[in-house]
Amino acid sequence: MKTFIALFIFLITLSSCKAQDIKKTPYSLFNGKDLTGWHVDVPEMDSNPQTKNPFIVRDQMLVSLGDPRGHLITDSIYQDYKLEVEYRFSGAPGNCGVLVHASTPRALYNMFPKSIEVQMEHNNAGDFWCIVEDIEVPNMEERRGPRKDWGATEGKERRIKNLTDDSENPLGQWNTMVIECLADTIKVWVNGELVNKGFNATAKKGHIALQAEGAEVEFKKIEITPL
Repeated sequence: MKTFIALFIFLITLSSCKAQDIKKTPYSLFNGKDLTGWHVDVPEMDSNPQTKNPFIVRDQMLVSLGDPRGHLITDSIYQDYKLEVEYRFSGAPGNCGVLVHASTPRALYNMFPKSIEVQMEHNNAGDFWCIVEDIEVPNMEERRGPRKDWGATEGKERRIKNLTDDSENPLGQWNTMVIECLADTIKVWVNGELVNKGFNATAKKGHIALQAEGAEVEFKKIEITPL
């Protein structure tokens, strides 16, 4: 009987370990063929049904054409994860971003969903932008400006500068951005270098979004690993 009980406990433990391994297996948010699992929010498309969707699939890559401005948003909500994105500006340098913990659509300037943006703009990759959500970092006044100007809505100081310079690869080359969201902390690496770390985020879960913000950006990998 003791042997049976020990074997039973061993099998239960083994099963639990396998379940944990499966849970933490990375998987792609982009199938390489279409935008299944995502939806588009582009304000210009409201008034003009003929407006071109700025998010397309080309050569098995997800591409943000940059214009018209808007967002590509996951259908699902995510919490406690590591997101790995491989991207490059395929033409002129410009602006784009990954939004985490996204919720209420068009909460800022009738365009940006309530979220925390991890900046991808050329030469500023890894900045945080607070979009009706907020986050703290060390040396806050040095990196965000005077305390009296802080905020997460229109007219407030919403940008929190990243920690490094020269983390991005030259234009035309691929960059790897890793965003780790765990409880109320967010960490960001660009090409293996830690470029930002925030804590006391006002949101802990939400959708993930990609921007169309004026520049063409190619994405060849968008992979998430539960934590």
